[in-house]
Order: sequence, then C-alpha cells, then structure tokens
Amino acid sequence: MLAETRRRHLLEMITRQGYATLEELVRQLGVSDSTVRRDLEALDAQGAIKRTHGGAVYAGEVRLMPAFDDRTGTAAIEKRAIGHLAASLIADGDTVLLDGGTTTLEVARALVGRRVQVVTNSLPIAQLLASSHETDLIMLGGYISPRTGVALGPLTIQAMESIRVRTAILGAGGIVAEGIYNSNSLLVETERRMMRSGQEVMIVADHTKFGRMALARLCGLEEAHSIVVDTGVSEANLAMLSQAGLRIHLARLGDLRTNGAAPEPAAATGKRSEG
Repeated sequence: MLAETRRRHLLEMITRQGYATLEELVRQLGVSDSTVRRDLEALDAQGAIKRTHGGAVYAGEVRLMPAFDDRTGTAAIEKRAIGHLAASLIADGDTVLLDGGTTTLEVARALVGRRVQVVTNSLPIAQLLASSHETDLIMLGGYISPRTGVALGPLTIQAMESIRVRTAILGAGGIVAEGIYNSNSLLVETERRMMRSGQEVMIVADHTKFGRMALARLCGLEEAHSIVVDTGVSEANLAMLSQAGLRIHLARLGDLRTNGAAPEPAAATGKRSEG
C-alpha cells in the first residue's frame, strides 16, 4: 500500500473515532509499528492529528458555527501562534476555563493530548477536546447561541457558581485604553462571571483587535492579569498594556515549528502591580 493511501486510511479511522491507539492502527492496516509511527508523525506535522501517548487524537477542523466561519480567516496564523504560546503557559494538571472564540479555539487545539482539565462554554471547543483521553472536559450548559455555539446567559452563569479554575482564558472583540470589549452584551455578562472563577485571567487577542471598540465593555485593562498577543501589536499599544500592569507574552510566528509543537514561553514584558 502506498504511503499516501495508507495515511488517508489512518486519518479516516482517527477522524471517525476521534481517537485511536497505535495497536489498533497497526492491526487494522497490517503494517509495522514503526511504519504507523512514521505515518502519524507526518499527519501530526500537517496538523490533521495530534500524537498522544500510545496513539493519536483527531485535531483537524471542527464543525464551526456561521460566526466562526466569518472570522476564522482573519489573522489565522497569528491566532495559531497565540494559541500555542498560551497553551505553553498552562502547566500539566492545571484547570483552565476557555471562553468561546476563534483564538481560544486555537488554545484548545494546542491543549489536545495534554493532561489538563478544561471547562468551557463553547461547543466547538468541547467537540475538539471530547475525544482526548488525557484531557478532562467540563461543558457549561445554558442558552446556546446559534451563530457561535457558545452557551450564554443565566444558566451558564449559575453553572459557574461552584467552579474555580487556575486560569480563565478569554478572547476579545476590541481593546482600547478604556478597556476590553466584546460584541455581545449577553456574552460579556457571562465572561465577567468567568473572570471571577479564575485565579488568573488571561486575554488572548491578535493585533487586529487593538484600537477597536465593540458593543459591550467587558472590563478595564487592569482587571486582567496577562495577555498573549502577536508581534503585530504596535509599540504604543504594548506600552498601554504594560502601563495597565498586564504581563505581556509575545507570540512570534517563527516559533511555530513545522511539526506544530508549541513554542517555548516567551519572556513576558510588563508586570502586574502587587496588592
């Protein structure tokens, strides 16, 4: 069997099941362990799957909602770099809360196969992580926005009353000196409760979000603890973030290695005031 055909069969199996063990793939294809490992490494490099201990999990495109489709192409490479860097700042064993959005979805992609506990109100993120055996997933319920697949409103807020996480990771629709904004007031209400659930609040946002305002104000810059941005953010905006006391992590596109591995955490600039 040609390598291209064999890899297509491998991908079909992993996509259909969400997860497959190395032993299972060897048995189904009737080839050696080393051959399957090489094929999995090639598929991992393409971003279609992610290698895990003893197998592989599907990490390709999830079924996105209409609003996600509209925004996915905007600063896509920057979002991927931000997602990988943000995930590298999460330690194994940590509990994180992931807001719904295209940038937080990239964080989730980078967490596939990691030994972490993820709480989310996003159906696309839950769909991505549900088949990762190493990841514990908690899905928040509530009203599901048909445009984004994100749970919002009173039921979602109520579900978070007893939840505490190490880090709450939120996206942004706009960032200016007055604060962080998002486009949906119901979403902002839910995100405010998410912030209270986290010991640390991390914002993930690409350079296109700066200098823009959206419908509803989420919080002041000083209410977040850290932010992960790409190097397209201007020096003036970096200074604005630093003056607000945020720890700034710069995601460099060159850190995205061809095998899709997460970059090493970049040195943070800025320091949150204590007390």
